[in-house]
Amino acid sequence: MLKFAPILLALVYGFAMFRFSAWRTSRELDEKSTELVDPQLKQLIDKMASALDLPRIKVHIYEIEPINGLAAPDGRIFITRGFYKRYLDGDVTREELASVIAHELGHVALGHSRRRMIDFSGQNALRTALAMVLSRFIPWVGAWIANMLTTALAARLSRNDEYEADEYAAALLTKAGIGTEPQKSLFHKLEKITGARAGAAPAWLLSHPKTVERIAAIEKLEQKWGVA
Repeated sequence: MLKFAPILLALVYGFAMFRFSAWRTSRELDEKSTELVDPQLKQLIDKMASALDLPRIKVHIYEIEPINGLAAPDGRIFITRGFYKRYLDGDVTREELASVIAHELGHVALGHSRRRMIDFSGQNALRTALAMVLSRFIPWVGAWIANMLTTALAARLSRNDEYEADEYAAALLTKAGIGTEPQKSLFHKLEKITGARAGAAPAWLLSHPKTVERIAAIEKLEQKWGVA
């Protein structure tokens, strides 16, 4: 039993660290966010709320400059101030920003935050177990290999979550009468407006799928639903 103690401790540690991170994130969001008030965007948000049979969808502005959307562990939806500024400047349309909100709603509806807590804990335990085994056969580099393998696994799981949230958003946008074109057009813009460098890291290490792959996945859904 004692030989499994490091793995059990890693599992508990991973769970505790995730909960602490979620608490810290929630506190920062409380301190640095305000409710989004935008009549033009509200029209589209209300359409999505109606499609989901909800009285309203509350969206917040997170007061940071990086361009991003966020689904908090407690279920709240955020758009960063930097993203909202791009919308005000005309770089992003209201339909495209609505597609980001739909994507983050997907993360909430599909329980990705809860799943990531389980995944994070399991990955921490797996990293410890692999390091223990590999270090016996490959001293010095065993821990490095274990970390690389679990990082690749985490990236793959994260990419799966992104595809699922994209699919949820595509379905919601279609049902709400907004359509999937804004979703695809925003993907074309993302690398430019965020300053991301295509090919900066191997695809299997990226936490988000490649843009062309996300667009292709949405187009397959359009064909499947007969809305292409």
